[in-house]
Formats: sequence, structure tokens, C-alpha cells
Amino acid sequence: MCLLLLSGVLQLAVAVATITLVLVTGIESILGLGPAIFLASGALAALPAGRLMDRLGRVPVIAGGFAIGAMGCAMTALGCSADSAPLVVLGFVAIGAMNGSVLLARTAAADMYPPERRARAISYVLFGALFGAALGPLVFRPLFAGKDLELDTLVIPWFAAAAIALCGVVVALLIRPDPRTIALELHAAGQVGEEPGPTASPAPVKEILRRPGVPAAVIAALGSFGVMVGVMNLTGYIVVGHHHEQADVFTVISLHIVGMYALVLVIGALIDRVGRRPSLIWGLAIMAASTVMLAWAESILWTSASLFLLGLGWNIAYVAATAELVTHATPVERGRLVGTTDLAAGMLGAGLALLGGVAYSEWGVAAVAIGATVAVVAPALAILLAPGRRPREALEPTG
Repeated sequence: MCLLLLSGVLQLAVAVATITLVLVTGIESILGLGPAIFLASGALAALPAGRLMDRLGRVPVIAGGFAIGAMGCAMTALGCSADSAPLVVLGFVAIGAMNGSVLLARTAAADMYPPERRARAISYVLFGALFGAALGPLVFRPLFAGKDLELDTLVIPWFAAAAIALCGVVVALLIRPDPRTIALELHAAGQVGEEPGPTASPAPVKEILRRPGVPAAVIAALGSFGVMVGVMNLTGYIVVGHHHEQADVFTVISLHIVGMYALVLVIGALIDRVGRRPSLIWGLAIMAASTVMLAWAESILWTSASLFLLGLGWNIAYVAATAELVTHATPVERGRLVGTTDLAAGMLGAGLALLGGVAYSEWGVAAVAIGATVAVVAPALAILLAPGRRPREALEPTG
């Protein structure tokens, strides 16, 4: 449910973040700055949010993230109403922080399952975001239908997004017991494929990153998430640039989210069966095919197909990467490991959104497509050519 509500809010951010900042500043050359602010703030929030999850529990961080996001959406609405760029920027920062915090909910899923079923467990949580694909068009498309895209048009949609985020606060606070509590109990009892005994103090992040299997998962997470969000956040401007209406953006983004989450239950089970390393490579390969399509796709149909495949490839690579990461961390290390990875991936996504915005302004959508393809092919080749290592399914407590 938390991912459903987050997905609904993010559809608005993805669809109009670029255009909101361009309208409030009047500077078209900064079209990639809006998504970059959003992504960078999410990345910067992920690491402290992960550490707080390890220390305080999963629920307080998720609820706090939604609260910050609600304030951010309201600030963005006020910024559009007052034609204030600083308010809009502050709003984007807060919305990004919400995304970085709430996405860590996938760590909570891993807390309750053994290593051999963790990809499937993560898929259960991510599946909720599928229904956000319906929530976005249901709420926001009528608010844009038949209207010229001006700052006044954006005020009510951003306030509606704030209301959705407030619902997220309520839902998060209803989660009982905290998944971290379950993880600690299972770890102490030796019921999650690990040695029984007390959970030791968390190892330094540098040490965790050197564990077998972690480097491949990290570079796959960086490539898949960075490219997915970088391209996704430029989609609104690309669609409008092809002379389609702003309301059509929600159709494309909705199908992208369907690609991200519709098959996640099947994909989670498949990853557990075929292995995480092959899944990392196949996910990145599908993303490469989708970004190649973006170079020539102009219609809503073909752009939607490209974004659908982008979401599907991300789904495979990202679930496999997350499952691999949490398998090599104890309950008091998972938040910081996933948070560190999200920090790096989010910053990469912000950089790609900025570069993509400049590339699109100067050379068009083909430049965005070529750059994105290179960015997912490179990690896929690195994983494919690296010596294969058997994942360590049993994690010994560190200390």
C-alpha cells in the first residue's frame, strides 16, 4: 500500500517536474534540472534514512518520508501559485527525500524471508506500486484534460499529490509489528538461513561492499536505477516535444509503471529459480533494447512500448540486485547497504537527467537514447565478463 501511494505521487512528479521548473523560471535549457533536484535529494536522503531504519526501525522512516513528501507537494503547489522558483525547488527537494526514504520499504520485505525467497519477498512489496499506475491517471489526468499547461494549472494537482502523501503517513503508521523486529527475532533464532545467535554490531560499509556478490549487485543497481529514472524523468518533455498533449504523458508513464511492477510477482519467483547474476544481465539487456527504441519512437504507442520495456528490464535487474544485497547483510546492516547503493544510484540518475536534458536540447532524443544505452550495456558487460562466483547464501554475523 505504501508503494501504491508513492507511485501515485511520483507519476505527477515524473510527468510535470521538468515543465514545472521551466514554467516557473522561464529557462528552457534547464529542463533536466527539475528531475536532477528530485533525484539528488532522494539519493542524499537514502543513506541517512537507511541508517535510521537500522537503528529505529522501518516504520518511523517510511512514515516520516511520506510526511516530508506531503510538505514538499504543498510547497510546490504554493510555488506554482506564487510563481516562486525557490518554493518549487524546495518542494522538489522534499518530494525527492520522500522517494528516497519510502523506497527503502523493500528492505522490510527482506527482513521476513529466508535468502532463497528474498527476490520473491521484495516483489510482494513492489507489486503494490502497480496499482499506483491506475491511481495517477485516475487522479491527475482529469485535472489536466482540456487545459493549457500554465502554472495555475499545476496548483491543484500538486495539492492533490500532497493529500495522497498524507494517506501514506497513516498507512505506514498502521504497520505492526515493525519488520526490523521480526528480522532480529528470526536472526537470533537462526530461522533465515543464518547462524543463530545475537546480531553483532554492523560492519563498516566498505567491508560490506567487498563481500562476494555485492559489487556486481551494486553496479547493476546503479546502471538500472540511474538510467531508468534519468529517462523516465525526461519522458514528459520528450512526449510534448513530439507534439502530443500533456495529458498523454500520463498514458506513457502509466504503462511504464505497469512494466515496472505488473510482472513483479512472476519475476521475483523466476529470479529465485534461475539465479541473481543471470537476472542482472538480462534485466540490463532488456533496458538497452528499450532505450534503442526511444531513438525512433514518436507515437504514443511506440513511446509507451519503449517505456514499458524500460520498466520491465529495471524490474528484473533491480529486484535481483536488491535480493543479492540484503542476502549479504545482517538485519542491522541492510538499511545502510541498500541506502548507500540508493545514494550512488540516485546521484547517477540525477547526473544522467541533467546530461540528458542538455543532450536533448542540443541534439534531440537520439542523443538521450544513445547515452542511456551505453549506460546500461557497460555494467551488463562488466558482470558478464567478470569471473562467476557462487552467492553466499548463509551470512555469518560480523563483529
